[in-house]
Amino acid sequence: MTDTRRRVKVYTLNEDRQWDDRGTGHVSSGYVERLKGMSLLVRAESDGSLLLESKINPNTAYQKQQDTLIVWSEAENYDLALSFQEKAGCDEIWEKICQVQGKDPSVDITQDLVDESEEERFDDMSSPGLELPSCELSRLEEIAELVASSLPSPLRREKLALALENEGYIKKLLELFHVCEDLENIEGLHHLYEIIKGIFLLNRTALFEVMFSEECIMDVIGCLEYDPALSQPRKHREFLTKTAKFKEVIPISDPELKQKIHQTYRVQYIQDMVLPTPSVFEENMLSTLHSFIFFNKVEIVGMLQEDEKFLTDLFAQLTDEATDEEKRQELVNFLKEFCAFSQTLQPQNRDAFFKTLSNMGILPALEVILGMDDTQVRSAATDIFSYLVEYNPSMVREFVMQEAQQNDDDILLINLIIEHMICDTDPELGGAVQLMGLLRTLVDPENMLATANKTEKTEFLGFFYKHCMHVLTAPLLANTTEDKPSKDDFQTAQLLALVLELLTFCVEHHTYHIKNYIINKDILRRVLVLMASKHAFLALCALRFKRKIIGLKDEFYNRYIMKSFLFEPVVKAFLNNGSRYNLMNSAIIEMFEFIRVEDIKSLTAHVIENYWKALEDVDYVQTFKGLKLRFEQQRERQDNPKLDSMRSILRNHRYRRDARTLEDEEEMWFNTDEDDMEDGEAVMSPSDKAKNDDDIMDPISKFMERKKLKESEEKEVLLKTNLSGRQSPSFKLSLSSGTKTNLTSQSSANLPGSPGSPGSPGSPGSPGSVPKSTSQTAAITTKGGLVGLVDYPDDDEDDDEDEDKEDTLPLSKKAKFES
Repeated sequence: MTDTRRRVKVYTLNEDRQWDDRGTGHVSSGYVERLKGMSLLVRAESDGSLLLESKINPNTAYQKQQDTLIVWSEAENYDLALSFQEKAGCDEIWEKICQVQGKDPSVDITQDLVDESEEERFDDMSSPGLELPSCELSRLEEIAELVASSLPSPLRREKLALALENEGYIKKLLELFHVCEDLENIEGLHHLYEIIKGIFLLNRTALFEVMFSEECIMDVIGCLEYDPALSQPRKHREFLTKTAKFKEVIPISDPELKQKIHQTYRVQYIQDMVLPTPSVFEENMLSTLHSFIFFNKVEIVGMLQEDEKFLTDLFAQLTDEATDEEKRQELVNFLKEFCAFSQTLQPQNRDAFFKTLSNMGILPALEVILGMDDTQVRSAATDIFSYLVEYNPSMVREFVMQEAQQNDDDILLINLIIEHMICDTDPELGGAVQLMGLLRTLVDPENMLATANKTEKTEFLGFFYKHCMHVLTAPLLANTTEDKPSKDDFQTAQLLALVLELLTFCVEHHTYHIKNYIINKDILRRVLVLMASKHAFLALCALRFKRKIIGLKDEFYNRYIMKSFLFEPVVKAFLNNGSRYNLMNSAIIEMFEFIRVEDIKSLTAHVIENYWKALEDVDYVQTFKGLKLRFEQQRERQDNPKLDSMRSILRNHRYRRDARTLEDEEEMWFNTDEDDMEDGEAVMSPSDKAKNDDDIMDPISKFMERKKLKESEEKEVLLKTNLSGRQSPSFKLSLSSGTKTNLTSQSSANLPGSPGSPGSPGSPGSPGSVPKSTSQTAAITTKGGLVGLVDYPDDDEDDDEDEDKEDTLPLSKKAKFES
């Protein structure tokens, strides 16, 4: 059997002065060679890993609190605590610590916390202890001055705390409090207020345990009612005894648990309501008080969680139809507070807590409660649901998918949540905003699990779009049946904005589910009706939804947009906005600019073909003119595929442009790949050549005309290239009135493969021969409108090798022209 005496939880104090649970394990003490001394070791009970290895330093101040806690600091900002399951285990480890430090185990702190100057330390060492004045009415002022003077010095504070503990001084002071109240001695009561407040600032657990005991706590609160700064005393005791009522919605049989609940409530009240705000004191002066409350809450949650009968009765009454409304409201409020307490737990403990609630049937119970008419009960149930979703959304998703197999869509838990969101009566829709956040968490793929056997994302999203999405979009579809929203009041606009926010999130994070839904249900067209809303924020939500869709650059969406002419509401809103420089204007222009920059060809063509006349006068930005230019370039490429062949000449490896940078338009014109020339090309006759030259040069002529307008240059582009290892022939591409091309070579050598050279594959009059021309020209071959390569005098070897490899070709790949 496991030794429960040594079972502990390890805590560390974080930057927010909250205790973080580092795990549960078993503590032992022993010599550690690496640390060269006796050390505390805690090994995790789950896997035996080392949770803590801390050397017992002879000079470290260890403090024992509440009989089951040992607290110490290992560095300036690193506090540790061991919380023992049993007092015996705490005493055993405490004796080990005291043994190493040479201290008596009866003390609650092993070292004095010394921060004073050497002079103060010398003065204090001369007096071994602090002698308190006798606890009499006449000496209250002296006692108050002694407490106030001890607070600035940590050593004196420590001595004062020890004196108060050893002499049972607090109980004597509280007896004087009753005397002063009976005598209506206001001055004495003011002194007692200062004394008790000073004792709080000593920050000692042992003193807190006395002050917060059942017999003393109300008298302590009474002392704190008589603040000298107030003309009249507060009435804290009257509030706690008469106004604040302890309700046992389910009877608590454990007296220790009941006492712990009372104590925690009262101490929390002292911290929040009675003591002055923490800014009055030094930083961390009340850290022990925070720790006291924290560990009390941990204990309460643990004790309730282990009481199976209590939880069983709670959920049975919650779901029982015979339970009256007032009782059910109390039960729900208790459960809400119970869940709020659980937020003090660390992740491991919280996980166990919510698993316990899940096993007890908290989700079916919430489903019943949310279906009721009581607004307050539903509000509390929503808060409980938010705790569950925020901590473990997968648990909620699993539940709703299981219940879908048994229940109708109308009573599914998620659909109930959506309905409450839609029907929120709050003008500011505070509840709807909270519920929308929960839905967003539930449909977020980032927190969905994926295992080898199943993918939660696929299963849950399939369920959500089948059973729940129609409920979410119902108010949107109902309000967009005409060309403008049928209801355009502020509350409806807010609700639709929330729905659009969630739909936009779905477009971004879901794939085919939302795409199919939008296209099949024509959702985008209905959303764009809201562009006509008088509320700018709603119109912008609709535009943001469309912008998110366009941002995906998905052709399925693009075809849907073009088929339904879904730019029309946007253009109409843009024109109605006029020349106003506002968010609507900028957002619409940004959307069109995105289409231009990303070169979404289908949408560019659609916008220009259908809306150019409406947009052509917009000149304060270049977006729409840029779109028109994109469109013209696309159409030119489609109408004149022969342009590709000329680009092949200019981009071929035999020809290189000079170093000058081409205009952007030229870059795009030359930026298309063409197919390689195929084998078996036919040699053209002179008449065909002239005809093809005309066809090819016609679009080139248009292109050069545009260039002339832009640069105000001549109708001639001189293109030069230098080819390594060769004479550098220069080519002049000129445009005559007949748009004919002459490609001339300055080389005087005979062209290889000409009719007069050896090895000529053709002869005059044969199908492969060409009549001689009067000038010596480079040869051009074409097939299917593709222009061939320019030949060079020193290419004999290359061409001969090519002809050897391709014996099946009787004709060269180049037609020959020779003078």
